[in-house]
Amino acid sequence: MTAPARRAAYQAVRAISAGRLDLPTALHASREHLQDERDRSLAAEIVSGTLRWQRSLDHLIEHFSKRRIDRLDAEIVAILRLSLYQLLHLDRVPASAVVDDAVDLTRGARKTSASGFVNGVLRSTLRQRHKLPLPSRPTNLNDRAAALAYLGVTHSHPDWLVSRWLDRYGFEATEQWVQFNNATPLLTLRVNRLRATREEAMAALAVDGVETEPTRFAPDGLLVTRGNPLRRPADGLVFVQDEASQLVPAVVAAVPGERVLDLCASPGGKTIAMAADMNDTGAIVASDVRPRRLTLLHDTVQTSGVRSVSVVRVPTDGPLPFAARFDAVLVDAPCSGLGTVRRDPDIRWRRREDDLPALARDQLDLLARAAEVVRPGGRLIYATCSSEPEENDGVIAAFIEARSDFRLVDLRASGSGLLAPFIDQRGFFRTTPPAHGLEAFFAAVLIRKEH
Repeated sequence: MTAPARRAAYQAVRAISAGRLDLPTALHASREHLQDERDRSLAAEIVSGTLRWQRSLDHLIEHFSKRRIDRLDAEIVAILRLSLYQLLHLDRVPASAVVDDAVDLTRGARKTSASGFVNGVLRSTLRQRHKLPLPSRPTNLNDRAAALAYLGVTHSHPDWLVSRWLDRYGFEATEQWVQFNNATPLLTLRVNRLRATREEAMAALAVDGVETEPTRFAPDGLLVTRGNPLRRPADGLVFVQDEASQLVPAVVAAVPGERVLDLCASPGGKTIAMAADMNDTGAIVASDVRPRRLTLLHDTVQTSGVRSVSVVRVPTDGPLPFAARFDAVLVDAPCSGLGTVRRDPDIRWRRREDDLPALARDQLDLLARAAEVVRPGGRLIYATCSSEPEENDGVIAAFIEARSDFRLVDLRASGSGLLAPFIDQRGFFRTTPPAHGLEAFFAAVLIRKEH
């Protein structure tokens, strides 16, 4: 009988590959069918790892099967991918158990005639596991074709994306980037300063068997090194939030007594951080458009205990239902998510290069709508979790060209010691894996001119 975790992982991989579910939704669905927390953890690791290494796994499948991926049944591809991932990347899983479960899954998928084929591909790979036929690191780094094969196939990224990084950052930095994306990330938390200091939160978590250490840059961040904080009651002490994302509120620089609009605020981590910066005074309007995201946002605000935040649903287009009275407006724009590939590995396969122009148009439109509710002298902050210039520098350039009533702020002059390591030569906030060991985030600040 197939182990429950592997069966759940197979169902999740199939759903994602077929485009029915994204990774977070698929993992949530798989957890509902697993009672043992160890099975849940293993299933999540298999699914995420399979997606992370998908391209290199496909290369090996084609090599050892002598068939193209698109000539194989989708069920067989999913079984081979998740089984090869376990054989090559999860040493604690017995190889015999993986192969036996793969054959059982093949029969369960009503592909009994392919059982021998699946068994053969897996055992052939096992025999060469210490010398896999993957492109090696090029000796001549100027050999673009060899560099792309190594970065794209061996490190399992789409050619179009690594080609862009290679052009902008060079081989060494791109290699660090893809290695970063393929490392399993630790869970990162942000301490709710309205409830506790970071040290107090670490002590409270330790009582519940959760060991943590401070993040390198974010002053309220914690890296979970042991235990599962998600099993704790939702008491508002900590929230899950990546370290780079935790730095964006510092760009907003909200102060007590201000009026702040957090557009696209769900799930609410930045909202709560800004409320803490403001000592829970003034007023924050946290908004989003979809009911499900609004529910999540409302739950975060309620759990946090903040009193200065109001949750408001806004329309998907047209003018925002506010007057130009906000001291600061944060536009945490919907984007490609290409800066968070480590945390969400399916993004690298879902996104296409030709997605970027349409995303940039929508982002520019959203920024223009937000600009109308900034008071004269107020701040408009634009942020994304994208690595790509069309969604970042390009949107800001287009906005400045169209709006003479706003000026761009050079963040190098902000005097913020916290932000200093992340400000580039153009005065933008920008994190990257090779430079900071963080996901790729971007932020810019604009001031509405006073007449």
